[in-house]
Amino acid sequence: MRNISFFALFLIFSSCTTGKKDKHSFQVQEGNCLFINGPLSLDLGAIEGADITLMNGDDVVPFDIDTTTNTLWFIHNTERTRSYCIETKTDSDRTAKKLSAIKKDGDLMLEKGNTSLVGYRYDMHYPPKGVDSIFKKSGYIHPILSPKGDTLTRTNAPDHWHHYGLWGPWTHTRIDTMRVDFWNLAEGQGTVLFKEFNAISEGAVSVGFNAAQEHIDFKTKSEPQIALNENLQVKLWDLERDDRYMLDYTTKFSTPLEKGILFEAYRYGGGLGMRFTERWHKDNCEVFTSEGEDRLTADGTNARWAIVRGESSDGKGTNGILFLSNPNNRMHPEPMRVWPIDGNDGRGDMFFEFCPIRHEEWQIEPNKVYELKYRMVVFEGELTKEEAEAYWQSFANPPHVEQISN
Repeated sequence: MRNISFFALFLIFSSCTTGKKDKHSFQVQEGNCLFINGPLSLDLGAIEGADITLMNGDDVVPFDIDTTTNTLWFIHNTERTRSYCIETKTDSDRTAKKLSAIKKDGDLMLEKGNTSLVGYRYDMHYPPKGVDSIFKKSGYIHPILSPKGDTLTRTNAPDHWHHYGLWGPWTHTRIDTMRVDFWNLAEGQGTVLFKEFNAISEGAVSVGFNAAQEHIDFKTKSEPQIALNENLQVKLWDLERDDRYMLDYTTKFSTPLEKGILFEAYRYGGGLGMRFTERWHKDNCEVFTSEGEDRLTADGTNARWAIVRGESSDGKGTNGILFLSNPNNRMHPEPMRVWPIDGNDGRGDMFFEFCPIRHEEWQIEPNKVYELKYRMVVFEGELTKEEAEAYWQSFANPPHVEQISN
């Protein structure tokens, strides 16, 4: 497969100082590839982020500052020129916040303007009346909405009450000699629950959170124990398009157990799994992967990326999600679980998962931090295979950015 060269930032330091404004110029160097809008970062070095403006020609460019690393994040829009300028000591106002995180009835909603796009359930959710409360759950993502407002996730499907939108419990695990299942809640062996928010961020180009989650083992003799501590980091990026946005999903986890925990090889577990809307079935939902597989052949194969696309709610178009696996993930290109087209009594409902333990077990050593990184592009209409490859390349090979200096 050909290598595609993506964004590289080269800083061109200007000697110009106009009035009280110090200018630092840099340029986005674009390779011979299909260009896409996407997030880029710049180390500000000694420049204080509180009093700067990012310019592209005469246009003010929205940006966020990561104050812990003094890093500037912005969306490179391919309709802009490649030359940017950071102005310091300016009287211009910083770009106003336009993405927000709002708590509503136990959900943290990530919103663009007044439009909700993604929800994270931090309060306990209970299944419908008459269904065993053993299926109660917190710590999962739902809803994920398409840019025009179609709900793409599903929770508490009657065929799988334990399915919760987008989530990643481990299934067949072994603690000492005991098997513990954190996925299939009906057996009462374990669960994954929200503990607390470590951080919530809002800005001009992104909004997100870092949540602590606990994987709880109910099978211990005395009392439940924490088998895994997880930090779930989710960030939504505004791609400056009405038909797309980007969602980063990073899970970092460790076990406090003295002997660790074994993730047994199984077709479900961990990674990133999603139960799709009940509107999608065998006749109106498609899958395409980086390795050329489709809905009929993708299950059990490995991929760098996969597109899951289905009919929109008005029946007049399509929408869906591009799933990207990071090359540093275990077993990358990553194994997948894709439900068979004749599953669920012939309906062919849609479930997708990147499953890093599909073919090989994974021993998790005590007090060692493990990480899995994923990116999703939620889209309206069409997203081509060429664009999918471009998104993956920009995720897999982030730009090298030289530090700014005077």
